[in-house]
Amino acid sequence: MIEPIEDLSDQMYDPYVADDEMYGSEEDPYSPLHVMRGAGPVIPLDANDGTTVAAMAGDRYAQSFVALSHEAVEQVLNDATTFSNSPFRDSLGVSFGQTLSVMDPPEHTRYRKILQKAFRPNVVLGWGDGIVDPVIEDLVSRFAARGSAELVEEFCRPYPFNVIYRMLGLPEDDIEVFYKLTIALITFGRMDLAVEASEKLGRYFAGIIEARRADPGDDVVSVIATAEVDGEYLPDEVAISFLRQLINAGGDTTFRTTTALLCGLLTNPSQLAAVRDDRELVERAVEEALRWDGPVIGTARAAVRDTVVCDVEIPANSIVSVSYGAANRDPDVFEHPDQFDIFRERHRHFGFAFGAHNCLGQQLARLEMSRALSAVLDRLPNVRLDPAYPAPRMLGSIMRTPRELHVLFDT
Repeated sequence: MIEPIEDLSDQMYDPYVADDEMYGSEEDPYSPLHVMRGAGPVIPLDANDGTTVAAMAGDRYAQSFVALSHEAVEQVLNDATTFSNSPFRDSLGVSFGQTLSVMDPPEHTRYRKILQKAFRPNVVLGWGDGIVDPVIEDLVSRFAARGSAELVEEFCRPYPFNVIYRMLGLPEDDIEVFYKLTIALITFGRMDLAVEASEKLGRYFAGIIEARRADPGDDVVSVIATAEVDGEYLPDEVAISFLRQLINAGGDTTFRTTTALLCGLLTNPSQLAAVRDDRELVERAVEEALRWDGPVIGTARAAVRDTVVCDVEIPANSIVSVSYGAANRDPDVFEHPDQFDIFRERHRHFGFAFGAHNCLGQQLARLEMSRALSAVLDRLPNVRLDPAYPAPRMLGSIMRTPRELHVLFDT
């Protein structure tokens, strides 16, 4: 029998207020990034200058830089042998464990090839019909007859977490506890909570992996539990760490991207109407949301050897902050980059990173975003912002979301 999940010992911890504490409430992190990018595609970074990106730099490295242009970010992300993910070992490595985000090639390549089997296209499509759609129906049916809703808390936040829980075959009675532990994992201002959540999820997943190996089903845990490396199961620590990260990334990231998608369209009614009338535009809307205000502003890499990025020399043992936000709004690539525009010319964006460490579950996230938007348009006729409330704003210094999305619709 699988032991039930253990709650945090700190009963005062509230995951719903942790967002502001962790990520801030900054409305416009992009203007400072525009100014910085104007100084060059890659510039030296003073870790004490108070900018959002500077906060990502460490003090153990020889020098600090920030990659700001589309070209520079693409080069860094596309060279996993020169630019290591080691800066995350003191944060994600502590909370998630030995997961892909802290690995470098060849270890990363080896395990990613195995773990990505859980996200094969035919499997993801099956989840869309068997898991995603029922979750949407359950949530939307709670307010569809009301004529009004607040979409962040009533729909966007619980939506991807419920999908992940069903994918993993987790008990519904424990959803609130799982959510609390999931957010605590990345509460890096309280590493005691992160460690406690990591340990409790680790014990739970160890038990469920053992049970699934003995009696596998068609859920993701069974796929991970029975995956093999050279004829042997994945090391337990790798499997458990992957599941810790999956419940966080699969829930929190998709929650944020879905709110950005709805915020972008609801604040641009003509584009919302265009998508309502032509559902072939749903895919364009999803990609524009990922570019315009993706879930994470930036990441970091450490140079393992002397190298050059966009004619700037980067010495070995330097940290490079990689600004997705600046690259996704590079005016040399995207015309009027601060505008949400589903009709703009398409270019690669970094909403799900790029290169060896691109998001493993990005196709599931895209499917969830697409089906969420389609459901809002289908089930909430003439959906529009509620004028009784202030217009929604995307907020956050590192990870972003609107706090509220109040809407009206016809019934």
